[in-house]
Amino acid sequence: MKKQILIATGVVIVVIIAMWYFWGGESATGETIRVRVKHGEFRITVTTTGELEAKSSEEIYGPEGLQRVRIWQTKIDDIVPDGTVVDSGDWVATLDRTELSNRVKDQELEVEQLETQFTKTQLDTTLEMRNLRDELINLKYALEERRITLENSKYEPPATIRQAEIDLDRAQRAYNQAVKNYSLKLEKARANMQDVSTQLSKAQNRLNEMMEVLGQFTVFAPKSGMVIYKRGWDGKKMGVGAQISSWDNVVATLPNLTVMNSKTFVNEIDISKVKAGQPVEVGIDAFPEKKFTGSVTQVANIGEQMKNSNAKVFEVMIEVNEFDSVMRPAMTTKNVIITDVIRDVLYLPVECIHSNDSLSYVVTPGSRRQVIVGKSNENEIIIRAGLDEDDEVYLVPPEGYEDMRLVTLDRETIEKYRAPEEEPPVADTMQAEGRDRMPRMREDKMKQRTAGERRKPGQ
Repeated sequence: MKKQILIATGVVIVVIIAMWYFWGGESATGETIRVRVKHGEFRITVTTTGELEAKSSEEIYGPEGLQRVRIWQTKIDDIVPDGTVVDSGDWVATLDRTELSNRVKDQELEVEQLETQFTKTQLDTTLEMRNLRDELINLKYALEERRITLENSKYEPPATIRQAEIDLDRAQRAYNQAVKNYSLKLEKARANMQDVSTQLSKAQNRLNEMMEVLGQFTVFAPKSGMVIYKRGWDGKKMGVGAQISSWDNVVATLPNLTVMNSKTFVNEIDISKVKAGQPVEVGIDAFPEKKFTGSVTQVANIGEQMKNSNAKVFEVMIEVNEFDSVMRPAMTTKNVIITDVIRDVLYLPVECIHSNDSLSYVVTPGSRRQVIVGKSNENEIIIRAGLDEDDEVYLVPPEGYEDMRLVTLDRETIEKYRAPEEEPPVADTMQAEGRDRMPRMREDKMKQRTAGERRKPGQ
């Protein structure tokens, strides 16, 4: 019996607690969450995530003259880790020498063949010209003999003298022809030697050029700094195994860390608000306690497609004003771009605003009050008419608030704030600024706040 009484008592207690939790708690919560209308400075911001990079940097180049030796691409065999601090002259990277080394071997073989051909041509020419000189000497002797014979035949019969004259004339012509042939053969020999020498010189120059370029396949730092990998056309960092083009032979960079930029992207909905020169609050995710300031320096005119998304974004460059040794390239930043600052206005949380067709209103104790709203940011919205400073408004309205009396503004006030040069009503403002998400944000925040109120200690 005692056990049954205890069990029954426990069941009753549980039922009572459950009833209070599901009915009593919600009612109490709905009547207690109120906020006051604030007065002061209102900031409109665009918050983005960016990545730090140096404003300026010195590039570490690979071999010069790759195109001259007909090497169009080469691979990085080894490179220091990304972010390594090096001194001037320190080793940075080694490139793949395989293709150029093979070409060097082929060129060395070509040079050896041309050297052999040069020597052979030189020997052949020397032998040929020696034979021609010997022939000239012999013809000169023969000419001298014919001249002596003619002088000795002056007492001979006329026929013998005539024959001696003919032989002398023939010997003279043969000698003259041999002299001319020797001159022509000498010019030809010189031309042949010049041709072979030119080919050998060109081949040797190509070999020397290849050897010079091959020596540059070991890359050293031009000055002290931190080595940062270059990003390729696909956005990936070019480390070991990456291809270096002969048209863009940059292996890595040495950034100037004293002046940093935050590279970020703004969606097409908010890009119309962002202008060059606007102030920015910059935070670094790795060091949340540190805060920096900056300014927008560049805004892209043409958008681009985000990867794996249909969203269009525009590149925005933000220059960080301060310098800190903790800042490193590729660190993630949170950028709050201040697009507008409006002073001396009333404002409320966005969740307080409700809409009924084209009419916007708030829920106050005892009634609903029409309001005219202005610009908004991610969390709050300006109240242009309908409320006063320190008025209390329900953040989470009580049950049945739709049946409360609606207090509307007079026509003169409505017309005043709906004039063309003034702000449009909240529905138009949300549409123009791409704030279709405002009702969903309001509902999500209301649910979060309600759940927080409902949660009991220890649960």
